[in-house]
Amino acid sequence: MAHPLAPLALLALAAPLTGGIGTPAPGPAVAPVELAQLTIRQRVIIRIPKMQSPAPAARMPIPVPPRWKEKRGPKCVAAKTLAGAMISQPGSVDLILIGGDRVRAVLDDDCGPIDFYDGYYLRPAADGDICAGRDVIRVRSGARCMIDRFRRLVPKP
Repeated sequence: MAHPLAPLALLALAAPLTGGIGTPAPGPAVAPVELAQLTIRQRVIIRIPKMQSPAPAARMPIPVPPRWKEKRGPKCVAAKTLAGAMISQPGSVDLILIGGDRVRAVLDDDCGPIDFYDGYYLRPAADGDICAGRDVIRVRSGARCMIDRFRRLVPKP
């Protein structure tokens, strides 16, 4: 920020030098100094077009998700084979494996908040596996849900 007396100092330097009181100093005449202020304002508007909904005839029917039948599952699942996860029913998390297979992690009875919070964490052990009876699913709230068992899911005919 400039000193408040800075404009006056500039004017004093631009004024003609005087040899005495009322006597102009010899030399070229100095043109008067004009001060001005310029303000530039700019407005940027980004237009986002409204998405048009497709015509009713062009709408695709919503596919019905497959129904699953639980079969005996593995004791452990390799963490590197996990492709995704979802909650399909209370008290369990369906793990989607690379290749499309599904395994349901059935959680202990003391795990209520997993279907309330959006998101959960799995931390595999040093062996790289997630095992029933050993590992937990952590909920964003901080709760820990023990994995009781795994069940393999197959589509119902």
